[in-house]
Amino acid sequence: MELQSIKQRFGIIGNNEELNRALDIAAHVAPTDISVLVIGESGVGKEHIPQVIHALSSRKHGPYIAVNCGAIPEGTIDSELFGHEKGSFTGANDMRKGYFEVADHGTIFLDEVAELPLSTQVRLLRVLESKEFIKVGSSKIQKTDVRVVAATNVNMAKAVKEGRFREDLYYRLNTVQINMPPLRERGNDIVLLFRKFAVDFAERFNVPVIKLDEEAQHVITAYHWPGNVRQLRNITEQISILGQQREITGEIIKKYLPGYQQENHPAIVTKNSQTEHEDHSGGDFTSDREIIYKILFDIKNDIADLRKDIQHLLNGEIRPMEKVHEDSYNIGEMQYGTDITVNRPIVTPAAHKESEIRHTADFHDESNFIDTEEYVDDNLSLVESEFALIKKALDKHEGKRKAAAKELGISERTLYRKLKEYSFSK
Repeated sequence: MELQSIKQRFGIIGNNEELNRALDIAAHVAPTDISVLVIGESGVGKEHIPQVIHALSSRKHGPYIAVNCGAIPEGTIDSELFGHEKGSFTGANDMRKGYFEVADHGTIFLDEVAELPLSTQVRLLRVLESKEFIKVGSSKIQKTDVRVVAATNVNMAKAVKEGRFREDLYYRLNTVQINMPPLRERGNDIVLLFRKFAVDFAERFNVPVIKLDEEAQHVITAYHWPGNVRQLRNITEQISILGQQREITGEIIKKYLPGYQQENHPAIVTKNSQTEHEDHSGGDFTSDREIIYKILFDIKNDIADLRKDIQHLLNGEIRPMEKVHEDSYNIGEMQYGTDITVNRPIVTPAAHKESEIRHTADFHDESNFIDTEEYVDDNLSLVESEFALIKKALDKHEGKRKAAAKELGISERTLYRKLKEYSFSK
């Protein structure tokens, strides 16, 4: 049977290569009775595979039963699958047939098979190997002719290694393995599925069909879709009912996608980019090296100021109060412009000269300019980093101190002091 006919018959939408391969394998193994294990994330549509296999097999006129193994309590799973005799346990008021008995000459689909308890796994293995089972509370062996298709979203090899799933049962179920691709890997299939769901919900709720513009189509194809096709169907239903507009834009669709703003999208940074990284103090940086220099610059300032304050305390060179005008000062990530009064030591010329490192350079001299993009000395000192950063800022702003200070995230007064330390001349 051709793939397109299979898709139309079972309502399967998409042209993804992996999806086509999964359906092709299902069609080829359908006429046989071998066991099949369907692997795929939750919500990818694994339930379509056993339906295709059953419909294309010689058992198509027999029963088809789908069982969610993870939804049945451990205490009743054996009774559900294999049946029980009257009085076999508390509450067993009547004899009951299990799924394997009811599905005789048909197909049984065991979804989330990895959730089966180990004791139930032993019973299932016996059914697969000898087509025999025993009801709970009975000693009579019964026969059943059932084709088993199982599915899971669990890493079965890991479950076997951890002792949560029997190795012999795993290999018995995994005679043929079919992998269903996650929605995020299906490309344009996502848009096709959205359109199909939109038409279905429009008919069901008697509302106009919603449509995606080009930006919205790009958004949904780039989204991670942790809930796969099931999540896409639910979101399409929400928008069909709640959406005020029938033309869905990228901004609208983003509101319905959980965690979209936290998606990790690669950032493209170029030297002349208009979207360069900006630090909280207003400076812009075009490389990680410059960001590191800025951090080193701040650390060096703190250490130098602390050292001088301690020296002034030891020398008794402190005046009570000093009125200082700051163009700007930083508190956290906010900036303020104001006059502030602070306790500040008055530095004497002698103390000021202590631990100074002087560099004589004309920042208009291109030959002396140090470009931090090309400065790659692994042993770069804090002082040299600070010197290079100040020179770059001044050169960028053509010697304008106020603009350079804003670039560096410091006050103009602090920059003036640094210029004196390094003997810059305009």
